[in-house]
Amino acid sequence: MAYHGSGFKYDDGRRKTAVRPRRHAFQRREPTLGMDEDSDVGDGAPDAGGAGSGDDPEPGVPEDVRSYERFTKIDGARYDRANEFLRERTYITAREWAIARLCADFRTETGVEMTKIGENLPELVPFMEDTYTPQAVNQARAAFEEKVRTAGATFLYGAMCDFFTAEELDDIMYEATEVAKFLLEVEGVDLSVEEELEAEERISSVMREVREASAELRREELAEGD
Repeated sequence: MAYHGSGFKYDDGRRKTAVRPRRHAFQRREPTLGMDEDSDVGDGAPDAGGAGSGDDPEPGVPEDVRSYERFTKIDGARYDRANEFLRERTYITAREWAIARLCADFRTETGVEMTKIGENLPELVPFMEDTYTPQAVNQARAAFEEKVRTAGATFLYGAMCDFFTAEELDDIMYEATEVAKFLLEVEGVDLSVEEELEAEERISSVMREVREASAELRREELAEGD
């Protein structure tokens, strides 16, 4: 499945049912994640101790790693293809995306299993070809968190400063939601139409509250200035 500007399509050509039609701000060429390309991969932070191809399970691989089923929809993709897709639509890299998901899935009562994630990264994520140290896993995790916080502050200011109209904010939220839902589905999350509608309504409700609170704040500031 891939995003094609006018909507999402599955690999067999079927169009994914859209929640509601809307014009999109990005109409440029859209990459497809599920492709077989012989391209070199470099993620900038591999474990110097070695690398694994991830083609065959190695002896001693934990059972929860062997049974992990995220990212199976892009089994043929390479890191640079996934990275290109994310860089065009988000602030995060493919490395940060994958490791953030793994940190959420391999979290225990005592913390994130960073050693397990790093040592088994090629088995867990098809487009990651190198093992990582726990420090490299933690670095990618921290980078993801920082970028999410920065993007959140940027968006919230844009929503509150009256720069965008209500319709423009609605479009921004719709486009962001579509990209986020696509990434979740690539990870293996099966979202029903009802779940999509419910999520969109919750987001729209929050945005209405943000706009109303922002308008009230500006009115109070104007009243104090008088």
